[in-house]
Amino acid sequence: MILIIVLVLVVVALWGAMVYNRLITLRNRTDESWSDIDVQLKRRYDLIPNLVSTVKGYAAHESGVFEKVTEARTRAMSAGTSEDKAEAENALSGTLKSLFAVAENYPDLKANENFLELQKELSDTENKIQSARRFYNANVRDFNTQIESFPVNAVAPSIGFTKYAFFELEEEAAKQPVEVSF
Repeated sequence: MILIIVLVLVVVALWGAMVYNRLITLRNRTDESWSDIDVQLKRRYDLIPNLVSTVKGYAAHESGVFEKVTEARTRAMSAGTSEDKAEAENALSGTLKSLFAVAENYPDLKANENFLELQKELSDTENKIQSARRFYNANVRDFNTQIESFPVNAVAPSIGFTKYAFFELEEEAAKQPVEVSF
């Protein structure tokens, strides 16, 4: 009888260790994928001032657009949680659309090599952000599925594992047309 109890305890302990190690692995992958997003966002933050200053030279009277882009960039850079970061990034994407809409009205600007290169780099960065976001969301999905599945869901909260939030676009913001007024 004692042997059976010891065997059951060993099996439970091994199961607990495997669950814990799996959760640690998934959490680390999710954290790593979030850092990939941060790297791409930093790259975008570094490109935005150059882009704004290039457009400013051609469209100086569009100061409202420039202020909105700068304000959105500052808010995005200072966002703390992943939910705040996602919200701020959605706002920044909207203001960048406005900036490019302004640029459409200036043929000389559209032909400027510096502007074209910055636009190309920003487009490349946006694609990398989307890729990193998909990778992060896949890791969040795997982690959240693991901690919500039985029997892991009975022990995960008690050992400090909680769900991650997805990094999602605001559907309404993505569907809205860009408004530019002159």
